[in-house]
Amino acid sequence: QAEDGIRYPLWSRGLGDGYKRQQLQHQHNLYKEDIEEAILKVARDCNFIMGSQIDELERNLEKFTGSKYAISCSNGTDALLLAMMALDIQPDDEIITTPFTFFATAETIAFLKAKPVFVDIDEKTYNIDPKKIEEKISSKTKAIIPVSLYGQPCDMDEINQIAKKYNLKVIVDGAQSFGSTYKGISDSNLGDISCTSFFPAKPLGCYGDGGALFTNDEKLADKIKSLRLHGQSIRYHHKYIGMGGRLDTIQAAVLNVKLKYYEKDLKLRQDVAVKYTKALNAKNIETPFVKNDRTSAWAQYSIRVQNRTELQTKLQNLGIPTAVHYPMPLHVQECFKYLNLKEGDFPISEKVSKEIMSLPMNPYVSDEEIEFIVGSLAKELKC
Repeated sequence: QAEDGIRYPLWSRGLGDGYKRQQLQHQHNLYKEDIEEAILKVARDCNFIMGSQIDELERNLEKFTGSKYAISCSNGTDALLLAMMALDIQPDDEIITTPFTFFATAETIAFLKAKPVFVDIDEKTYNIDPKKIEEKISSKTKAIIPVSLYGQPCDMDEINQIAKKYNLKVIVDGAQSFGSTYKGISDSNLGDISCTSFFPAKPLGCYGDGGALFTNDEKLADKIKSLRLHGQSIRYHHKYIGMGGRLDTIQAAVLNVKLKYYEKDLKLRQDVAVKYTKALNAKNIETPFVKNDRTSAWAQYSIRVQNRTELQTKLQNLGIPTAVHYPMPLHVQECFKYLNLKEGDFPISEKVSKEIMSLPMNPYVSDEEIEFIVGSLAKELKC
């Protein structure tokens, strides 16, 4: 809303690439007094590392998710690392995951000198296809990392059943799905360890980097807490080789405020997604598919298009920003050449990566914006 009291459509301000920043500014202004007071309290107390707000956040996260143990950490990537370290993943161990995800999912596996083993995705949900997992299991397989892409949980019953059959661990990469549900269960309760990210652009974002892990196993929780503090059992006594993976107190303070309003933000995201879907269906444009036994956090609202680059340029010229999550599957990334994989090995991931395009998505997209975006899209697609 501008100073004159009129809520102008975001595209009319010529935001372009600044759209995400403007959305974050809008959200900050909604909770400005609470957030700034919380930040000032940390500054006044000068308790910047592991201050009381860290414990407060972890208790709040446990209450929100129903998980027995929530452990905050420095970012979503470190959450994945800590999870694998807690499960004692070793060099040459194999971990099954998807090639259609953000790089960190497989990067962390490789960082520990383990081997990422890719399984293609389901073409409707874009999540790992559980029907293709068993054929990739070997004597070296130690874990499965399903990714809740774009905010929707994977087929966790099938995945957990496979894991149980072969005595594997399950680490849920829920960097995009915090607050989503699967058969009424929080996405943070779907694996041996679930991980999430509080990167500013995530559905629940802090004001820098941040992340968290969730588990119902007390021993794993204690080990993760130790690992994020350089493996300390007590000060200067190190039980494990760990890392500096703590969340800053200021970020915890911000998240404590934003978490109070997160249920409302999730509902607003769902409302935006429903309106997008209704408008796009009216133009015969294919829309995202969410299974009816789960909910999405709607980190992205992604559709499939042809001639994507040309279309993105035309939309950008109209002031409509779009994004591609993700343009290149991991198995064809240069750094994974050593896996001896090639184009054609995961055809669905490759096809989707050439067609996927994300529309502006946040809790504050207005009806007018949706009408303009969908109308412009339909015109360019000649629908």
